[in-house]
Amino acid sequence: MDIISIAAQLILCLSILVVLHECGHFFPAKWFKTRVEKFYLFFNPGFSLFKKQIGETEYGIGWIPFGGYVKISGMIDESMDTEQLEQEPQPWEFRSKAAWQRLIIMLGGVTVNFILGIIIFAGILWYYGESYINSTDMTYGVYASELGKEIGIEDGDNIIAIGDVKFERYNPGTVTQEIVLNDPQFLTVNRDGNNVQLPIPAGLAEKLTKHENKGKGLFRLRMPHQVSSVKAKFPAEKAGIKVGDRVIKVNGQSTPWLHVFSEAISKKPNQKVNLTVLRNSTDTLQLTAELGENSELGIGNAQAEAFFDIQRQKFSIGESIPKGWDKSVGFLTGQLKAFKQMFTGKIKATDSLGSVFSIANMFDPSWDWETFWRITAMLSILLGFFNLLPIPALDGGYVMFLIWEVITGKKPNDKFMEYATIVGFFILIGLMIFALGLDVSKWFK
Repeated sequence: MDIISIAAQLILCLSILVVLHECGHFFPAKWFKTRVEKFYLFFNPGFSLFKKQIGETEYGIGWIPFGGYVKISGMIDESMDTEQLEQEPQPWEFRSKAAWQRLIIMLGGVTVNFILGIIIFAGILWYYGESYINSTDMTYGVYASELGKEIGIEDGDNIIAIGDVKFERYNPGTVTQEIVLNDPQFLTVNRDGNNVQLPIPAGLAEKLTKHENKGKGLFRLRMPHQVSSVKAKFPAEKAGIKVGDRVIKVNGQSTPWLHVFSEAISKKPNQKVNLTVLRNSTDTLQLTAELGENSELGIGNAQAEAFFDIQRQKFSIGESIPKGWDKSVGFLTGQLKAFKQMFTGKIKATDSLGSVFSIANMFDPSWDWETFWRITAMLSILLGFFNLLPIPALDGGYVMFLIWEVITGKKPNDKFMEYATIVGFFILIGLMIFALGLDVSKWFK
C-alpha cells in the first residue's frame, strides 16, 4: 500500500507540474497565432492511452508516466520531426514568428513553474500556517546522532547557533543546510548552563550529504517515552501495558527517553524482556513481554505535542504571498549554493543527484497533503530552474539561441538547430541514465 500511495502522489505531482508547464508554452503560442499540433501529458511512443482532436490540436495522455510535451508547428523539438522544416515557412509556424514572440513562448513554461512554486508556498502558509517549537521550550535538549557525537554534541545539549545564524526554532535541517551550503566554523550549544563552541570539522558537509546519512542530521529532539496506544493481541497488551504507562527500564537498562527505549527494544527480536513500567506517576510494575521477530512490542509512542508547546503561526492572504516569495527564493538560492558546493568538490554529486526514484522517496506514504504540496512547490521551482539550463533540447537552450538572435540580429539556421537539439537530447538522456544508475547502485549499498 505504501508503494501505491507513493506512486499515486508522484504521478499526481508530475501531472500538475507537466500540464501547467506545457500550458506556459501553449497559451503564448496561441496568443501569437502559432499552430500547436499536440498537447500531451506523459510520453506516447507508439500509442496513446487517450487522445482527442479538438480544432488543430491533438490532446492526449501517453503511457510513459513521466514528462509531457506540446508540439508546436515549425519548431525543432525532441520529436525530431523535421519534415515540415524542408518546406517554406508558413505564417502559423514558430520559426516565422518574431524573435521576441518566440522568446516569450519558450520562457512561458519556466515562468509558470516559478509562479506556481510561489503560489503553492503561499497557499501552504495561508491554509496550514507554520508549526514550530521555540528553542527556549526545548526542555530536555537534543540527543546526538553518530555524526553529532563525532563533532562533540552531547545528549541534553541545547543548540544556540550555527555560525552566525541563531537557532530560534527547533529545526535540525537548518543546521545541516548551513553546514552544507555556508561553511560555518562553529556550532554553539548550551551545556549545563554554559555556552560551548564546537568546531565544524572539514569534510562534515560531505558526510552529511552521503546517501547513507540522508535525513539523519546531527541531532534530534530529546523527549520522554510514554505509551499513547496499545495494539490488540500484541506483546504489550498480553504483558499488561496500558495507555499512559512509561517503560523506564528494559532488562534493567534505564530508558527514560524515547530514543533510548526504541533502541533497547529494537535489539531484542524473538526474546523475552523484563520491563519496569511507571504507571500514574506513582506505581512501579514489573512486567514481562515476549517480542516477535521484528522486536515489535505493539505500542504507539506519544509525540512531541504531548511534552512541548507547539506553536502554529497563521498568515493572512496578504501576509502569505510575500512569505511564499521568500520561501521560493530561499529554496532556489539554496539549490544554487548546493550546485556550487558540488562544482567545488565540497559535496559529491553522486550523493546529491538522483532519478525519479529519489523524488518518489520524498513523499509520505500516509499521503499528508501539506507534505505533498510542499514537495510539489519545491519540484516546480526545480523544474523551472533545470529547464533554464543552456542545454539544447531544454527551454534554456532555445532561450540562449533566441537571446543571441535578439542581440545580433542573426538567426541560427534550421540545420544547426536540428543538430544542436540532437546533441542536447543525448546529453539529457545520458544525465537521466547516470541519475538512474546512481539510484540503482544505492539500493545495493
